[in-house]
Amino acid sequence: MELKPGDVVMLKSGGHPITVVEVDEDKVECLWMGTDGDLFRETLPLVALESAEIDPKDDEEEDDEDEDDDEEEEDDEDEDDDGDRKKKRKAA
Repeated sequence: MELKPGDVVMLKSGGHPITVVEVDEDKVECLWMGTDGDLFRETLPLVALESAEIDPKDDEEEDDEDEDDDEEEEDDEDEDDDGDRKKKRKAA
């Protein structure tokens, strides 16, 4: 398998997509984002990696989910505002 910087790979054993930063014979320097948003950089053996096929539809679905979350948060904020207004009216 021939890799170049910018290629996206995965460990053969599974896990997150990993971005190739540098290739040096049988070693590959990689970057990836952890589940908590931490950035990791590690040199991995070439034999442990395989090309990752990223489906563009997956990215679109994640974007749609993010938009839905934003709308729900806005709805929650409206409810909070209404609730606060009702409390103020009762207190007055």
